[in-house]
Amino acid sequence: MSTKIIAFFNNKGGVGKTSLVYHLAWMYQDLGLRVVAADLDPQANLTAAFLDEERLEQIWLENDQPTTIFDCIQPLLKGIGDIDNPHLEYVQENQPSRQLTLLSPFLELGSLALLVGDLALSGFEDELSAQWPNCLGGGGQERALRVISAFWRILQQTAINHKANIILMDLGPNLGAINRAALIAADYVVVPLAPDLFSLQGLRNLGPTLRTWREEWQERLAKTSSSGKKGLASDLQLPQGTMQPVGYIVLQHSVRLDRVVKAYERWIARIPTVYQEVVLNSKSENISIENDPNCLALLKNYQSLMPMAQEAHKPMFYLKPADGAIGAHTKAVKNVYEDFKKLAHKIAEQTQLEIS
Repeated sequence: MSTKIIAFFNNKGGVGKTSLVYHLAWMYQDLGLRVVAADLDPQANLTAAFLDEERLEQIWLENDQPTTIFDCIQPLLKGIGDIDNPHLEYVQENQPSRQLTLLSPFLELGSLALLVGDLALSGFEDELSAQWPNCLGGGGQERALRVISAFWRILQQTAINHKANIILMDLGPNLGAINRAALIAADYVVVPLAPDLFSLQGLRNLGPTLRTWREEWQERLAKTSSSGKKGLASDLQLPQGTMQPVGYIVLQHSVRLDRVVKAYERWIARIPTVYQEVVLNSKSENISIENDPNCLALLKNYQSLMPMAQEAHKPMFYLKPADGAIGAHTKAVKNVYEDFKKLAHKIAEQTQLEIS
């Protein structure tokens, strides 16, 4: 498959990661791509951003059919089979979501689809932890490899079902087994940051962990290759686990009264050096964030636009006067559109994603 899988990840929460994925999914759709937004965060915030409460109730409480990412892995957990065929929710501005199935005419339904998250996904954590060492060999190697590669194989089937050009993956803010398996499925990793101490400390934890996970997965792939897949089913496809760092995005939240502007400037000034040292594992250079090629964007605080967009259940750059975007908000909406369009093109350039 040539579909790009891009993960948005920082083990520090509250940096605007889910909002980024949500807005970029809509932007790439607006730029003519077929997009899957994959919610692999057990908190399911991305799913809540796309779907209204009525639809969520139908999916989580009333539907007996497999509809979420957790439902897809249930056969594996129960030991009764492999992953289930992924369900997708079709989303479109100002229209209720509709289901995508293998029999649906995808091209008629639209270009943005959601792989639905599930709070129950946290129940997969223990199994992923238990199976990680078993990937190295032994009688349970095939099951272990199927479990660890489950997210990647689900995403591959999702890409086929939706004819997707790109998959954007939202992850939770931790360094647990779920995120390890999810990041192994990723071709690229984008790191959202806030200009503060906590975000930088999260970055310091993230860099070495990504390298460790990449190396450990390569060790497991090498063990599989050296055995010539002896004893493994021929249909078992495995991810390469490249998780190549693309860069970082700084979301500049409004300055709080108890923090001076100089504090923000101090943390922003440190980001390029820390990113180079801990994520790229390279010698740091004294460079400003404005001139750092690893900085994908410095996104402004959009103040009242965000709650307005949440109320309207749409991206900020789709807000209209009927939603309350009047006066100065009209210009702000256009600015947000240009900000995210520029960011989308920058990420596309870094990941060799073609936008016509």
